[in-house]
Amino acid sequence: MAEQIFEPLPKTEVIKAVERRNPTRIPLVMARWWGEGLTEQYGDRLRQLDRYPEDAVMVTADSVPFGQMGLSWYDPQQAAKALDARAVLPDWKHLDEFIDKMPDPDRPGLFDDLKRQADQHRKTDRYVLFTLWNLFFEKPWVIRGMENLMLDYYEHPEEVHRLHDALCRNYVGLIRRAKRELQPDGFWTSDDLGNQRQLMMKPDHFREFLKPYYCRVGDACRETGLHFWLHSCGDNSTALDDLIDAGLDVFHPVQKHTMDERQTAKRFGGRLAFLAGFDVQHILQEGTPDDVRAEVRFLIDTFDRPDGGMALAAGNGIVAGTPFENIEAFLDEAVRYGAQHRRQFNP
Repeated sequence: MAEQIFEPLPKTEVIKAVERRNPTRIPLVMARWWGEGLTEQYGDRLRQLDRYPEDAVMVTADSVPFGQMGLSWYDPQQAAKALDARAVLPDWKHLDEFIDKMPDPDRPGLFDDLKRQADQHRKTDRYVLFTLWNLFFEKPWVIRGMENLMLDYYEHPEEVHRLHDALCRNYVGLIRRAKRELQPDGFWTSDDLGNQRQLMMKPDHFREFLKPYYCRVGDACRETGLHFWLHSCGDNSTALDDLIDAGLDVFHPVQKHTMDERQTAKRFGGRLAFLAGFDVQHILQEGTPDDVRAEVRFLIDTFDRPDGGMALAAGNGIVAGTPFENIEAFLDEAVRYGAQHRRQFNP
């Protein structure tokens, strides 16, 4: 393992960045996000990059383990082969059974392993994120299938609300239990709400079918003192006001070529912190190390405010075919320029 040259920030500094209270350095969160094929390509060489910090760590739970629910119609082995081509709930007639068999968020032993992880992280004064992947769009599209779900907003609105309510009760229960047993600092989730040009659904449908449940999750985060972090790919511009209203604290990634970084920072920067995601599709794969460093500086100059409100991440998983020297340039510039940029506000 490479020597740790750059020390991770204490959690108080990450909190300052999220809450816009003048941190000393821009945090890196999910910057070393190794995606498909990268570990196979570079192997142990990636360990050289351990010298760059991850300023937040994650403990991750599975909110709805479909294969363990004992659903009468569902074959987990067959579903695993079909992946997204097979819906977990192909017919709404099974909704009552699905809801009845959803796992109890307070079931014994659920957090035993996570507690050991969280306890270890707290000993090193790390900012800890409790993580549940998928929320009120990604999870339902797995449950119903994408095409079905898009029609459900029109043809089965009552069932959609019943499903979302059941999921929400599960998520909120897990958040509250996590606070009691794991004592994290934030809650991280994902919901790819956007495509390359707009939201995946009409903004009115977001407000009708998703926002009320986002608000309940936001209330749970506020009541437990957790920051609310969301990853959502694509163009989320028309949803950010509603997400802020629901209690969102940190948004990731502001995907390049789908959202205008300067306009987004200008419009929302006083109300929302950004985990700005570096472009892993084009600049990191196709650019030079100098191009990569210039883009890091652009992101920091755009999103970092005098009071903070920014962290840096990979926009998504860094995949095979990405030049190693570009990954190193991204991490190196993020730490060095991130500290330099903050010094002008902390002379």
